[in-house]
Amino acid sequence: MELPRRNFLQLAIGAVGLPAASRFACAQAYPSRPVRLIVGFPPGGGADILARLMAQWLSERLGQPFVIENRPGAGGNIGTEAVVRAPADGHTLLLVNSTNAVNVTLYDKLSFNFIRDIVPIASWNRAPFVMEVNPSFPAKTVPEFIAHAKANHGKIGMASSGIGSGPHVAGELFQMMAGVQMVHVPYRAGALTDLIGGQVQVTFDPLQSSIEYIRTGKLRALAVTTATRSGALPEVPSMGDFVPGYEASGWAGVGAPKNTPPEIIDQLNKAINAGLADPKIKARLADLGTTPFMGSPDDFGKFIVEETDKWGKVIRAANVKAE
Repeated sequence: MELPRRNFLQLAIGAVGLPAASRFACAQAYPSRPVRLIVGFPPGGGADILARLMAQWLSERLGQPFVIENRPGAGGNIGTEAVVRAPADGHTLLLVNSTNAVNVTLYDKLSFNFIRDIVPIASWNRAPFVMEVNPSFPAKTVPEFIAHAKANHGKIGMASSGIGSGPHVAGELFQMMAGVQMVHVPYRAGALTDLIGGQVQVTFDPLQSSIEYIRTGKLRALAVTTATRSGALPEVPSMGDFVPGYEASGWAGVGAPKNTPPEIIDQLNKAINAGLADPKIKARLADLGTTPFMGSPDDFGKFIVEETDKWGKVIRAANVKAE
């Protein structure tokens, strides 16, 4: 029996629409179970705190638990590798941060290609480091510090939270641009304690870690490392005021394994940007000394490539090697 033309056309149109409808249904169903947000650092640190704030928002927004899973080790590479090897279904995500951009050059042999194997979803925040010294240190400004460092070549101890860490590479960039040479002193813990005690002379520490020590006078802030002043410490100048073109900041966002469906990427990006526009999230980020960093997945991807290139040049020029 011949199928009437009208019925045939209706069936044909319906068949053409099936793939789009299927994709739409897939996006609508996500997430269908708890989502793991893997953090490549121990609990309690700055990355972990930000991840938990993000996870709480996404859980409330998307109706499934977003569970933090800490996978510390190898400068965050263990956690990154776990996400690279996870199914690309949006149920395993990575807290991406500035360490990932540094590690691309810092480590000679990685089992993954970060730029290729992790898809950017959304940026979350940016935060300055603070160039700070013990209050007894003779320099009270960045120009005075540079003059003192040049007069005491290779004698100033610069503390950091480890080789290739944000504070380390921020300090290396400062040395290159200011034309000074200091002695790098990497710590696993206790850098600020030794700075306060006078065992080392300077560090470039994340603002959220140092702000109370600065406010109580236990440390002296010389400059924040972002291009503009920080609202959390408005009286502290920007490093760019003294070293033109200098900029260094910590940042974080979310990524997923490559081949994660674009519908899921888009859904997560919209949810995260909605969180960054929420007054309560803004206030909480301000309390932590950081600011929202909104954008599309493409924006975040371009930023990651730029940061990877920037810090790659610093690491090669300073001949920094992983531990």
